Amino acid sequence: MSLTPRDGCNPVSRQTRRSFVVALAGALALCIDARALAQLATQRRTPVLPKTVAGVRLPDTVVALAALDLAWNACPPFLFNHCLRTFLFGVMLAEHDAPTYDSEIIFVAAALHDLGLTQRYATPEHPFEMDGADAAKEFLAARGVSAARAERAWNAIALHTSILVDHQEAQIGIVGNGAGADVFGSGIKSLQAERVAEVVRVFPRLSFNTGFRDLLVDHCHRKPLSQRGTWLDNFCRVHNPGVAYPDIEKRMLEAWPGTR
Repeated sequence: MSLTPRDGCNPVSRQTRRSFVVALAGALALCIDARALAQLATQRRTPVLPKTVAGVRLPDTVVALAALDLAWNACPPFLFNHCLRTFLFGVMLAEHDAPTYDSEIIFVAAALHDLGLTQRYATPEHPFEMDGADAAKEFLAARGVSAARAERAWNAIALHTSILVDHQEAQIGIVGNGAGADVFGSGIKSLQAERVAEVVRVFPRLSFNTGFRDLLVDHCHRKPLSQRGTWLDNFCRVHNPGVAYPDIEKRMLEAWPGTR
């Protein structure tokens, strides 16, 4: 009785199997490459901005363009456009007082000022202004920007919704003034209508009013207690009726029991 080798033991079969494995690996590699290419094709490319909009020059330094790329990939389109309008309106409003400003740093601050509203850059407990300021400061430090200039960007973002910005150097208020103009229309009537129209034409609003409102509601739901003492405090309370917010008066009166 002769024994016929099984296919797995036949040298010819082993060679055939190796060839099959190599071919399969190649096919899988092609499949993975195709998927990677398809994914890259769906990614939004950072837009090339005009050199000036409404008479305002847009910084095009390496750091400014890197901040633009970060904002473009981190923010939904309506929020990205808001950040650019914030810079433009802020600078246009500043022209009335003609303060000098660090255009690169203020541009970076405006471009990144709402990063804290995105889940990627949100911490569990800090207000979105601080999260955005921290992200911008880290971004600048990683690119060799001096500590003083990075701190300027931090202040411009962290204080852009606070009245405390009035106690900072004038350029720190550019981001907050620009954001206020775009969100609430503050100061817009003092600007030339043609310039405002050009800003909105280049960076359309894209249903910003409702999109931004929904983004803030989502932020308040995710982090209901993070905005205590900020301009969003009452907004978050309204949209979180089931959340027990700390009662300042109660805390004060119940402190130091047994004393007056």
